[in-house]
Amino acid sequence: MKYRQLGKTGLEVSEIGYGAWGIGQSEWVGAEDELSLKSLKAARDAGVNLFDTALAYGMGHSEQLIARAFGKSTEVIIASKVPPKNFIWPAQPGVPLGDVFPRKYVLTTLDQTLKNLGRETVDLYQFHVWNDEWADNDEWLSTVREIRSSGKARFLGISINDHQPANSLKGLATGLIDAVQVIYNIFDQSPDDELLPYCQKHHIGVLARVPFDEGSLTGKIRPDTTFPKGDFRHDYFSGNRKQQVWDRVQRLTKDAAIPLDLLPQFALRFCLSHPAVSTVIPGMRTPAHVASNAAASDAGPLPPALLAKIHPHRWLRNFYD
Repeated sequence: MKYRQLGKTGLEVSEIGYGAWGIGQSEWVGAEDELSLKSLKAARDAGVNLFDTALAYGMGHSEQLIARAFGKSTEVIIASKVPPKNFIWPAQPGVPLGDVFPRKYVLTTLDQTLKNLGRETVDLYQFHVWNDEWADNDEWLSTVREIRSSGKARFLGISINDHQPANSLKGLATGLIDAVQVIYNIFDQSPDDELLPYCQKHHIGVLARVPFDEGSLTGKIRPDTTFPKGDFRHDYFSGNRKQQVWDRVQRLTKDAAIPLDLLPQFALRFCLSHPAVSTVIPGMRTPAHVASNAAASDAGPLPPALLAKIHPHRWLRNFYD
């Protein structure tokens, strides 16, 4: 496992981090706690040191599992998130800060996260949705400063709305945000346009999420794939979307000249090919997933000639709608 700097925080994070949404048992059907704990420990054994969770993942269940797995180990870097008070993802234009992140709510929620984690401080505390309309809001600015001075969170971050990477630049310009979390993958390359160059120039950490496009870039989503109701992928891949994904994946693997079973590692290596990316945080609910994903760090970034073949596979669409 290789490591990179998380912006200017001084933290060295593993190139492959652990996305802990899937183990929260809230919107991903099939997670089992004992297997999740084995997966978490396998990740640590593989050199993973950054674990990204959120209070909204099973209403604290994901955070509690991380606490069970690692206790108060100082070798583990934990990133968590405050959910929007109105529980609407993504943040909607024109909605006032008071409906989403009022000061008292944010501070109370942080205390709940710390209780779940069994810790006095969390390494990175992120706003789970964001709207740049709030960037100059005095209440938000003072809340961020209060959290930082309290010592309850070492660093602050923004988890950017789905497919809206530029809707964060005003927040970053305040100088109060240490890291961003953003969707970045072979299909959604939009962070390349403005966000990643900005982060690289200003030394802001980047957590690349959804590197597999919720499963599309694993090669396992086929036209006949089914998901049970209650699993969010049931809607994400509704209608003819599975066929669209399958057709796109076939063209991608042909152009890249890679077998389908190497696509997941290839997708992670794509993310790691951008120097602004600090870590990639795929979900991995089993030790087998951990072993496969961790190997991407050893393989290293993709060569420039291969990246040139990948860039035309950018795909503008929003399956979250």
